[in-house]
Amino acid sequence: MIASTQTNHPLADSTTTAASLDQSLDQACARLKAAGLRITQPRIAILTALFGQSQPITIEQIHEKLNSRSCDLVTVYRCLAAFEELGLVRRSYFHNGTSLYQIQMGTELVYHVVSKNDNTVTALSPELTVELRAVIQKIEDSLKAAGYTDISHMAEFFASAPSAVRQGVAAKV
Repeated sequence: MIASTQTNHPLADSTTTAASLDQSLDQACARLKAAGLRITQPRIAILTALFGQSQPITIEQIHEKLNSRSCDLVTVYRCLAAFEELGLVRRSYFHNGTSLYQIQMGTELVYHVVSKNDNTVTALSPELTVELRAVIQKIEDSLKAAGYTDISHMAEFFASAPSAVRQGVAAKV
């Protein structure tokens, strides 16, 4: 696989190694193969770019991170559509109409608050995330009991950031 010296993936800690990135890429490639998709260099490059992100990013930002010879913008769009269908990535819709993508390798969903001031994205605190997941699970269970199948959801929050956050002081959300 492709070697890397570090990653900014939200599930990674400071001791993340090239071996753990390779393992994540191997898992993602196995999911692609299981779905009958070929493992191509553009797909590997896009997955590597996604594993290196701690925040959701746009398709254009992903494309900028790739070597200009790895693939064109249309290929990034097509690959992300396939990755989303397989559950490898999660798409978030933000208030300005932009779609942002984040790797989703069977991990718990991360919910965000987006600043209306400057579109910065901050993950909700673990405590709030646990509460939100519990409510969502209750709703999904009710829908299943009513006969619904293939249930999914999207939850993003948008707010004007407090002045401390706009001035660069971190706030716990």
